[in-house]
Amino acid sequence: MSELARLAIAAREKAFAPYSGFLVGAAVETLDGAVYTGCNIENASYGLTVCAERVAIWKAISEGVKPGEFRRIAVAADSARPTPPCGACRQILAEFAPHATVTLINLQGVTREFTVAELLPESFNASFLR
Repeated sequence: MSELARLAIAAREKAFAPYSGFLVGAAVETLDGAVYTGCNIENASYGLTVCAERVAIWKAISEGVKPGEFRRIAVAADSARPTPPCGACRQILAEFAPHATVTLINLQGVTREFTVAELLPESFNASFLR
């Protein structure tokens, strides 16, 4: 198991998920090797809930990491098979980490690996706005 996966599993323990009980952790690695972690944070108004992947990426962005400077992301959940990012997180990954490798892991150590393009082919991007 990679160190990035271990960090995602550790981040999962910090999740605030009193409504779903589904704890998720994420760890993103930048091109220079810095790592930022995140966990899902729920709200009674479910639309205000934030996923672990977005928390980790936004933490990195808020510390000065630029879009495109992400190398890898690991996402950990306690599920029978590794849980892929939701659609909103796939769009965020497509914009902020388009070349990253995404490793999904469950607590039994089962992993699956994807590129962002495999998770969201033909993603919407800023080129459509021009």
